[in-house]
Amino acid sequence: MGSRLSVARHDEILLLALESDDQFPRVERRILAEIEAQIVLLAEQRELAGAVITGTERAFAVGAEISELASLTPALAFEFSRYGQSVMRAVANLRKPVVAAIRGYCMGGGLDLALACHARIASSDAVFAHPGGSLGIITGWGGTQRLPRLIGRSRALEMLVTGRRLDATEALDRGLVHKIVADSVVTEAIELARTIARTRFTI
Repeated sequence: MGSRLSVARHDEILLLALESDDQFPRVERRILAEIEAQIVLLAEQRELAGAVITGTERAFAVGAEISELASLTPALAFEFSRYGQSVMRAVANLRKPVVAAIRGYCMGGGLDLALACHARIASSDAVFAHPGGSLGIITGWGGTQRLPRLIGRSRALEMLVTGRRLDATEALDRGLVHKIVADSVVTEAIELARTIARTRFTI
């Protein structure tokens, strides 16, 4: 039931899809390493102009793998958090566009990944949350910094502390996503990444 990352090319745009047999991908350490490798590839290969990160029809990603987290010692948990932060920075600092195509649930570490992307396009059934607050934990991959920059400090604090969920419409109103589309979210995201890349705008 473990998550996996599939990689495909749409001309000059790389499509990274988080997949899982249960349709609810988790951002496991192995997945972070695979995303990191693809970001390095994207930075190095001139023929690649940008990337889209997506999940399944039911979820972009539902956070980290809880069983993996439960096995960590405090020292290993700290190291895992630092590693996750470094991967998110690699996405955010890439000088090529990375667009998140979000369907269904986008939660916890999955939301951290979407926040690290340069733009976010959502389906009408997308749901966003950082549920860790209700479990007595907090996201460790940069969401506490990126979320307030997008939607404001007070609204971000509410999400982080209460675990409150935003539907797609509210996420758009608050500036968390850039656009809602009825269908073909991945296609729209690929076109947006291609358009940004053609402007030669520096991210």
